[in-house]
Amino acid sequence: MTSFAPLLAGLGTGLSLIVAIGSQNAFVLRQGLRREHVVPVVLVCALSDLVLIAAGVAGLGVLVSNAPVLLAVVRWGGAAFLLVLAVQAARRALRPAALEAAEGGLRTAVGAAVGTALALTWLNPHVYLDTVLLLGSVAAGYGEGGRWAFGVGAGIASIVWFTALGLGARVLAPVFARPAAWRVLDGGIALVMAVLAVVLVVR
Repeated sequence: MTSFAPLLAGLGTGLSLIVAIGSQNAFVLRQGLRREHVVPVVLVCALSDLVLIAAGVAGLGVLVSNAPVLLAVVRWGGAAFLLVLAVQAARRALRPAALEAAEGGLRTAVGAAVGTALALTWLNPHVYLDTVLLLGSVAAGYGEGGRWAFGVGAGIASIVWFTALGLGARVLAPVFARPAAWRVLDGGIALVMAVLAVVLVVR
């Protein structure tokens, strides 16, 4: 019973951090709507989160917080990557050919999808700030006996969220059979990624 409270706290904290509009979630959602390499993408995102959560709980968050140069490099690199993805999403929204994905259009190779998922995870500064630093510091507050239970809860939140987002997106497939819906989705993704890139460099 002593480990149940930190586990629930980790679950709640993990969900509060991950259930938000972001580049990673937008990519998983789009792959789910396209029914394209969903399982590999979900696995990459969830397993990456588990590694980062474990690193934060183990104390890596304290180490990274003392390396401002590393944080700056990650921040600017992540912003540049987000801007590239924003441009790509905007081009998809403007090009009718890109809106055929819901009806069996050109498929992305599994390697490209997995590579994008890895980049969106590991080149995103918010991942290190939220998953490693924030979760790591909160977990440390539960002491040696409770911090790993907290980490398990946060890990469960990540697995549940990415699975629901990727596989549950199929429910919306009929809506996105229309080109206009894809145009709106890609336009929204472009806007979100551009805003996130700007936020990263002005914070």
